[in-house]
Amino acid sequence: MHELKTSVTIPLPIEAVFSFFADASNLERITPPELRFRILTPLPLQMRRGTLIDYRLRLFGVPIFWKTRISVWEPPFRFVDEQLSGPYRTWIHQHLFTEAGGSTLMEDLVHYRLPLQPLGELAHPLVKLELDHIFMFRRRSILKILKSAAGRRDETPSTTP
Repeated sequence: MHELKTSVTIPLPIEAVFSFFADASNLERITPPELRFRILTPLPLQMRRGTLIDYRLRLFGVPIFWKTRISVWEPPFRFVDEQLSGPYRTWIHQHLFTEAGGSTLMEDLVHYRLPLQPLGELAHPLVKLELDHIFMFRRRSILKILKSAAGRRDETPSTTP
């Protein structure tokens, strides 16, 4: 089993950050465009424990269909999606949210296993490189989108006299 960990601090309260992730349509916004990631399940989705989501993407140029289930839903602190079918033998992705002095620390913890063992392990360096790229893009996109939202919030005129 392999592990991928990333984190980013976002200058917004935890409820605002979690609500961004509770909207499944935002997945397309934070995924590199070359993956051609599309949600196939009709939107909007009611995110909760047991929600099933179907996706289509291209991984290394190969079309992939991916189905995940939300196995844990604990707003605004955590949710977990698990692959039911797709490119990995195992994919368990924890999304963790922690209040951090008016900001939110968002962490991704992914446990994954490659298919076609033991031969699949030969591809791990390439897969790890691609995952690092995807999650770096994801961090940058999340910061750009949510910092912009935080800026608009700060620019809202006060109605207090």
